[in-house]
Amino acid sequence: MAQVLSQLPSITDPNVIIGTRTADDAAVYRVSDTLAIVQTVDYFTPVVDDPYTFGQITAANSLSDIYAMGASPLFALNIAGFPADTLSLDILARILQGGADKAAEAGISIIGGHTIKDAEPKYGMAVTAVIHPDKVISNAGARPGDRLILTKPLGLGIITTAMKKGTVSAETIAAATEVMTALNKGAAEAMASVGAHACTDVTGFGLLGHLSEMVRGSGVGAVINLSSVPVLEEAWGLVREGVVPSGSRRNLEYLRDRLAPAPAVSEDELLVLADAQTSGGLLVALPAGDVEQLMKELARRNVPVVAEVGEIVTDPGSIIRIEP
Repeated sequence: MAQVLSQLPSITDPNVIIGTRTADDAAVYRVSDTLAIVQTVDYFTPVVDDPYTFGQITAANSLSDIYAMGASPLFALNIAGFPADTLSLDILARILQGGADKAAEAGISIIGGHTIKDAEPKYGMAVTAVIHPDKVISNAGARPGDRLILTKPLGLGIITTAMKKGTVSAETIAAATEVMTALNKGAAEAMASVGAHACTDVTGFGLLGHLSEMVRGSGVGAVINLSSVPVLEEAWGLVREGVVPSGSRRNLEYLRDRLAPAPAVSEDELLVLADAQTSGGLLVALPAGDVEQLMKELARRNVPVVAEVGEIVTDPGSIIRIEP
């Protein structure tokens, strides 16, 4: 995609605060000195069998890009593709109901959308939000000395792949579903309250991919402490069995020359760190002195999984070192 985008004309509008240059989570456009519009769009094919749950997961994932910017969502529009000739429209209704209920949990309405016939079901949202132009949190503001905080566990891509093969326990399916349907709203509010330097949500590019975008955009490097990274337990056994989505393998191959893993870090462990997530958590960079306050704010908002997973370091080559 970077190769495709590089062929498009450069953005020259001075009111564009965040466009395509830093691979950020959403676009930000200045309307006035005190108001900016934030917009994002995301959709994908089902990762679970239940239509209602799929709708919830997709809505949470779509809203996550807004939360990663520190913005407040206003409303959403549905985007759907559906094989109406082969599947009951009741399935589509359940997908949309799941999305609507998750949007309501976020405090917004879905006020329109567009649906096309498609051979495979697809669903997502375009979300519009607002923020003060001076309070935008991009993925390109990380500074040396910042600590990295992750707010959801990894392993979702591996587990959803196993779900399709029928090789994962009911307990793990329930745990993964709970993670994917959880909004990042509380984490975003906590992050904004302490003045984070940078943030991104961890989705299809995996932890390493999204961190790579952060360090390249910020002109810094990073160190990840593998033992501190939260991972859904069954993902470790699955990756050892070779149950890894193709997207996760592509992520790792694309990132190879940007990584410096310690000799003790295995290929399987790298695959987990590069695993393509669906509706993953926020990865927040903030000063070391603010970590304790962030942890308190996250706990106050009942964010269940929080871990300090590494730090930002000085490195003009924007390499990510991975320690055991």
